[in-house]
Parts: sequence; C-alpha cells; structure tokens
Amino acid sequence: MAASSARPFVVLGKIVGAYGVQGWVRVHPFADDPHAWSKLPAWWLGQENAPSADWRETAVLRSRVHLGALVAQLAGVADRDAAEALKGTLVGVPREALPPAGKDEYYWDDLIGLEVVNVRGERLGEVDSLIETGANDVLCVRAGDGRELLLPFVGTVVLDVDLAQKRIRVDWEADW
Repeated sequence: MAASSARPFVVLGKIVGAYGVQGWVRVHPFADDPHAWSKLPAWWLGQENAPSADWRETAVLRSRVHLGALVAQLAGVADRDAAEALKGTLVGVPREALPPAGKDEYYWDDLIGLEVVNVRGERLGEVDSLIETGANDVLCVRAGDGRELLLPFVGTVVLDVDLAQKRIRVDWEADW
C-alpha cells in the first residue's frame, strides 16, 4: 500500500464481499476499532495505487460490527450485485476525521514507507506493509535486495518510531 503522503486520507479497511441481498457490504477492518470509524457519515472508496482524484466519497447509511467484520449499507449500492462489484475496494477516511494517535500508538498508514535501521545504524529496508496476528502486529520490511523481513511490532524489537525523520529504529540484526 502506498505511503500516507500519496493520499489525503487513511485507508481503514477493504470491502471483501456482499452481506445479504439488499446491497450491504462486508469490510475487513485494518484499524483496531472498526466500531468507532463505522460511525463516520461518509467513507472514500478507491482502488490500491489509484490517484486521489479517482477515489469517491460515499455516504454510509447504516453500519455495524458483525462477526469481526464491519457490515455497511452505502448510498448508491442497492442490491447484492452492486455490493459484489465493490469487492476489493479500499475504504478510507480523511486524516482529520480520525482522532490523534495516543502515546506510542501509530496509524499503520503512517508507518508504511518509513526507513528501518537497527541499533548499529544498518539500513534494513523500508516498511512495505503490516500484518495483524492477534498477538502483536508485524512490520513487513522490504530490504534493498528484495528480501522481506518480518519484525514483530513489540517494545523489545521496535525501540523508536520517529515520524518526523521517517525512521524506525529496531533491535534486529541485518542477517536474521
């Protein structure tokens, strides 16, 4: 997923299919609290790597959390076929609609694209994506040689996140 500077909003989830026959969609949330952002009056819908101009604002008519996913009825989506056509579409909201992250908390979107260096100052790569495992999140770091490093996002590994410098310092060796 592109770095946060590529869009004026934060991607919070992906539409994974239809829910029922009346045009509701199922959304896999990337955010910790889908119930909170389900209350927003509108979402922006678009495709991965699409320019901001191609994303469209869509009113959220109703939504709720159901079995770990978010289900929502969106304006202009009247039946199951229309909902299925949105499968794979990303859901975003303007950054200003989100509360500020707490101390030592980060929006995933802010971490993507950051340089990762270890305590020796060696560049390990750049954050390409994150994975939610249940126990802890995992940084997927793309090394310069194309390798993918998977680093647990826990305090013993991630020592410092400096958003201003676009850098994450970790206790991790380059050859692990």
